[in-house]
Amino acid sequence: MKLDFGTERMIVEIVDGVGWVTFNNPARRNAVSWEMWVAIPKIFETLSAREDVRCVVMKGAGDKSFVAGADISEFKELRTGDEQVKAYNAATAAAYSAIENFDKPLIAMIRGFCIGGGLAVALSADIRIAADDTVYAIPAAILGLGYGYPRVNRLVHLVGPAYAKEIFFTARKFDGEEALRMGLINRLTPVAALEATTRDYAAMIAENAPLTIATANMAVAAALADESARDLDAVEAMVAKCFASDDYKE
Repeated sequence: MKLDFGTERMIVEIVDGVGWVTFNNPARRNAVSWEMWVAIPKIFETLSAREDVRCVVMKGAGDKSFVAGADISEFKELRTGDEQVKAYNAATAAAYSAIENFDKPLIAMIRGFCIGGGLAVALSADIRIAADDTVYAIPAAILGLGYGYPRVNRLVHLVGPAYAKEIFFTARKFDGEEALRMGLINRLTPVAALEATTRDYAAMIAENAPLTIATANMAVAAALADESARDLDAVEAMVAKCFASDDYKE
């Protein structure tokens, strides 16, 4: 089943309980255009509400790149002047928030380049499965860009402070083996096995008890949150729902 969100640059399909979200801008290595930023919150809100979606996979169209960050070719037209900059930044922030706060298991299937904003998108997923041709980098130090606390914090939680500093300080490219060793990705597969491996993982997740998965997701989020922001009562309430569920009874 294919869903329409008003742009051909975001392809959304549902197959056997799995939602597939494709960033479809291969001519620009799947850089995210304005219409894509605007569509992303609607896409993830819709997939969250659908009971026939148990798991979601994000991927890039073609074989060159996962996502190449923002489409800077639009900046001259859409991101000049204070008001345009504010509107653009608000749209990107809403898109990242929609991905990061998605309440179902989210897998990033990575092929080719995964650099800068594209890596930020991948880090927003719960699980990253990558082909052995992948290349990773955050070139902010070369470009003179600043990364705020939320993006840095997410990276530190994944790879630890020493690797996070190496990634930012050197701005160099890392291959798939290095990314796996650092914990930047969960699994590394041959290119030919990437889609099959991802489908198997997504199917495995989709077959499991959704309430248990939602509870685990909430508990992990609480573990990563500042202590003052942890709602442990909500986690315990979810645990109680698991034991009262039909899946547990079965």
